[in-house]
Amino acid sequence: MSTANVQVVRWGAEQARIGPWQGDDRVAFLSPLAGTPPPSVTFVRRCLDQLAGRGFSRVVTGALAAPEQIAFLGAGFEVEESLHVLSADLSDLASGWKRHTPSGLLIRRVHSADRPDVLALDHLAFDAFWQLDETGLADALHATPRTRFRVASDRQTAAVPATGVVGYMITGRAGGHGFLQRLAVDPAWQRRGVGRALVLDGLAWLRRRGVERVVVNTQLENRKALALYESLGFRREPRGLSVLSAGVRP
Repeated sequence: MSTANVQVVRWGAEQARIGPWQGDDRVAFLSPLAGTPPPSVTFVRRCLDQLAGRGFSRVVTGALAAPEQIAFLGAGFEVEESLHVLSADLSDLASGWKRHTPSGLLIRRVHSADRPDVLALDHLAFDAFWQLDETGLADALHATPRTRFRVASDRQTAAVPATGVVGYMITGRAGGHGFLQRLAVDPAWQRRGVGRALVLDGLAWLRRRGVERVVVNTQLENRKALALYESLGFRREPRGLSVLSAGVRP
């Protein structure tokens, strides 16, 4: 899907991105822009009117914190999915790190030829609701002012695509705050240290740039991801995030 289908809606200081969800012309996404005030009910309803006019019948939000959810709930949205939020102080974590890349695996920069394989891997690693398309991937890469995009590449196995992508990680930085934006590992390569190697690569990058605190979110039922992050010293925050959805009437 082209990012040309994505628009920014503005009303005073309130701003949000709207566009098709995963390329579906019936389902839209609506996501407040970072750094803008929490949306009002009036603003959310204006966005819904625009989406209805474009022929959408359902709307899904991005992952919202509690203050952002208030207006959406007031406009008739309901919780679709809930997420854990975990955080860690990098100065506390560093002493316990043991960086190790599994044998035959290379953590490297992403090349343009890798993009189709990254998206194919993403679809293997996540349920349909969470899978990224081109626009979703672009959003993840531009969600913070600075981003590190790395893949784990297998140099020996012929059963994977030519580029050998078996995992990828997007790490973001905004000032002194770090974000583990996206981690995906080919199911055939899980439990082999790929995810841990990618996360440690991202954390080391953040620490070299003076980041003090890092956060990550994951689905409530994603026990493998929770176990990985908690083994690295992350702790669950008392309040998580939620993705909301609503029907749209013309």
